[in-house]
Amino acid sequence: MLLTWSALFFGLIRGMGHALEPDHLAAVSTLVAENSHRGASRAGLLLGAAWGAGHTLTLFVVGGALFLFRAAMPARIETAFELLVACMLIVLGVRALVRAVREGRNGAAAMHAHGHGHGPATTSHTHAGADDHVHVRGFALARRPLVIGLVHGLAGSGALTAAVVAQLPTPAAGLLYMALFGLGSSLGMAVLSGVAGVPLARIAESRRALPVLLGVSGLVSLGLGIAWGVIHTRTLLT
Repeated sequence: MLLTWSALFFGLIRGMGHALEPDHLAAVSTLVAENSHRGASRAGLLLGAAWGAGHTLTLFVVGGALFLFRAAMPARIETAFELLVACMLIVLGVRALVRAVREGRNGAAAMHAHGHGHGPATTSHTHAGADDHVHVRGFALARRPLVIGLVHGLAGSGALTAAVVAQLPTPAAGLLYMALFGLGSSLGMAVLSGVAGVPLARIAESRRALPVLLGVSGLVSLGLGIAWGVIHTRTLLT
């Protein structure tokens, strides 16, 4: 019993450490950089939690099914999922770089006024340019990191299942381990994203700094995606 609880606790701690892996950080940090002007730590927490929810869902469903049937994910399929992660990182990086170029060309935000309503009752208000005047609901903001988390969960479910089968032979303990692992990953990424959101939001307030922030995060994501892709393409071809 003590061994089982120790393994479960280790799963929670290991899940938090899992959130610090380079591909996870690159994906979520790029999203946080893109959305840092929408609410600082709150937006970061939402993005990290959404990533964690998707990640936990696929880990639990796919990994749990493999565990219950005592099956192993074929190595080529697992490598294909890793290549999907690489493609996703490349897409996120290119997107961030395109936004960096666009933000750099926009220059300083211009204040302007326009009316709402009809006839003499028309009212006006003044706000920053179109890029700043965007209203995004929580679910719309969270959809992309949720999908990214789902893909990351697919890529990691095979290795996690193999580790769980080696440590916890009973189905209940194995599924609980996976759930705690996913919870740890979710908590770790939500906290990291929330903390990172505050300084990134301050940087994003400057129109000159925002393109640099997007450019750096985009280059990191793009570079890691290419390297990740090359490594796993070689693995797939051998």
